[in-house]
Amino acid sequence: MPRTIEDKKAIVTELKETLSQSQLALVIDYQGLTVAEITDLRRRLRPSGTVCKVTKNTLMGIAIKDDEKWQVLSELLKGSSAFLLVKDDFSAAIKAYQDFQKASKKTEIRGGVMEGRLLQEPDVKALGDLPSKEQLMAQIAGAINALATKIAVGINEVPGSLARALQAVADQEKGGESESASDADHEKGGESEESAS
Repeated sequence: MPRTIEDKKAIVTELKETLSQSQLALVIDYQGLTVAEITDLRRRLRPSGTVCKVTKNTLMGIAIKDDEKWQVLSELLKGSSAFLLVKDDFSAAIKAYQDFQKASKKTEIRGGVMEGRLLQEPDVKALGDLPSKEQLMAQIAGAINALATKIAVGINEVPGSLARALQAVADQEKGGESESASDADHEKGGESEESAS
């Protein structure tokens, strides 16, 4: 059953809305995928905040026509297109797609768009090699934790270091007093020897 003009307008509106919330758009050639495989791809992408849209290139073309950020996507609109619209964690989304691609061996990535720039397959692969949001957060938390530990150890060492420094000064002063006392005794001893002679 052909889509009505109202249906097409609704699809374009939905595409525009999803694009406005996305950081990255990937275009894959999905020819040969079954409905079950598309469903599997969507399930794999969901945790990364990615939406998989299978729609006509003409409708996506209308959705991006007035949006400078996405206009360059028009260069990828050919053949059977599925659009992976990544809202949040693009590294995790690309890895999820790559896992799906290895399992299905049916799709290929045509390219993508990020921040108004056209990305080729090697660019997309490089983005996928970056740490995921969770990994970055864990690394930052680890760095903060290590810094906090160093600060705590440093703060705990200050009283001990101060006490050792004070003790050294006190010992030095006592040593100085002992030396002057022994010098005084030595001088007195010398005087008594002289008076005896």
